[in-house]
Amino acid sequence: MTLRAAGLLASGALFLGCSSNSVPVEREAAWADAQALAQAAPGTVRSFSLTYATKIAPPADAKTVRVWVPLPSTDETQKISNLKIESPVAHKETRDALYGNRLAYFESQGATEIPITVSFDVVRREIKEVEDMGGSGVAARALQPDRLAPIDGEVSKRAQTASAGKSSVADKSRALYDRTLTDVAYDKSGQGWGRGDIKYVCEVGKGNCSDFHALFIGMSRAQGIPAVFEIGFPLPAAKTEGEIGGYHCWAWYQDGGVWKPVDASEADKDPSKTDYYYGTLCPNRVGLSKGRDIVLEPRQAGEPVNFLIYPYVEVDGKADTAKVEKKFSFADSGANKT
Repeated sequence: MTLRAAGLLASGALFLGCSSNSVPVEREAAWADAQALAQAAPGTVRSFSLTYATKIAPPADAKTVRVWVPLPSTDETQKISNLKIESPVAHKETRDALYGNRLAYFESQGATEIPITVSFDVVRREIKEVEDMGGSGVAARALQPDRLAPIDGEVSKRAQTASAGKSSVADKSRALYDRTLTDVAYDKSGQGWGRGDIKYVCEVGKGNCSDFHALFIGMSRAQGIPAVFEIGFPLPAAKTEGEIGGYHCWAWYQDGGVWKPVDASEADKDPSKTDYYYGTLCPNRVGLSKGRDIVLEPRQAGEPVNFLIYPYVEVDGKADTAKVEKKFSFADSGANKT
């Protein structure tokens, strides 16, 4: 590994300022030897491939079927390469207007099944802050409520109580993080979890990662702190290959012109890492999309999408009428495999 690559890794300067899917040449060079980087700083870089496979089965009377699949983007946290999209149905790549989330859009006629396989390679690094969160309108949107995540009423009361006496963004956001961990337990029993529904979270006090981060984001916004939701897939730290059972999500809040991460649900699972997950994301993940209430491109007929990780499908303008099979798998590469 070159001294330049080592210096970039140590300083956290990799990917800074990259808002598109292209990466400046010098940063490409710094990441050219992912194995050497991973050996130089174990646990801070992970290199792997991921396969996202789905099959859409429309109802027998379907006329027009539209499918949107999220695609990963290279940004300050990850480098994506060798992206391949395989399907008998033609597609086009688009981006949503607000966050710049990358999408693959498919459209077909009739009730024929649509198999889609997306595969790509990832180099992901441990991250403590980023400069870019999407388009120019993100910061303003990051102060507004989501349909399932209001910022008034009970949410505002909890935020006000938790942040009482705090003046800086850092102190307030830490207090909101701690309040989230106090109020929510990681528990996927019963009905209503997994939608990022703040009313449910406040009433029941349990849920999955989307529920934890809905509360944190809602309380942050209630205190005038811009906050954004991000979702992707987790990778088990102790395995080098296998299937991925489902999604994982986390949050970002803005402080002093940069965005800092929070992973409250992981902290709840392992309280010994409570301090770590306030302000740091481990590399055992890949991000696929940011934001909630997403307006897709081309625009969907239905309401904005709550959050986008699985395929969003409309049949003749209606959602949730097609059967959607999905399977996700990964395999480490380079130093991670050994």
